[in-house]
Amino acid sequence: PGITVTGRSAEVRVFPPIPLDGWPKDLAKLQVSGTELADPEPPSDPDRTAPVLWLNPDLAMSAGKTMAQTGHAAQLAWWALPDTARTAWRAAGYPLSVRTAAPAEWTRLTHSGLPLVRDAGFTEIAPGSCTVVADHPALR
Repeated sequence: PGITVTGRSAEVRVFPPIPLDGWPKDLAKLQVSGTELADPEPPSDPDRTAPVLWLNPDLAMSAGKTMAQTGHAAQLAWWALPDTARTAWRAAGYPLSVRTAAPAEWTRLTHSGLPLVRDAGFTEIAPGSCTVVADHPALR
């Protein structure tokens, strides 16, 4: 089960949500590691006509944790969208950007009413920490 999505420079395999006791053994033991890579140059400004997943500038998260949190944010954005916006996002191939918010912008984003991911605190960061805000043009 699941789908693979390929972008310009990355490929991601996504599995449908299932209870933990139903996971295949190989999937249950997978962990993201060895992905702490330095960016050769700062990212460009995001395309604000597509979704932007804004990371909390005050939290240090591993690459694996960041991947999980942005995945949650993309799902929250999807569920918050009206059907017409979902259809348009799907037709466009689900483009999005991930960027770290400026500290002053983070405060505004967390009070904007946009979908917000709060961590449960089982791994790297404190429970209830706001990790990602999902900004989509149709939700502004």
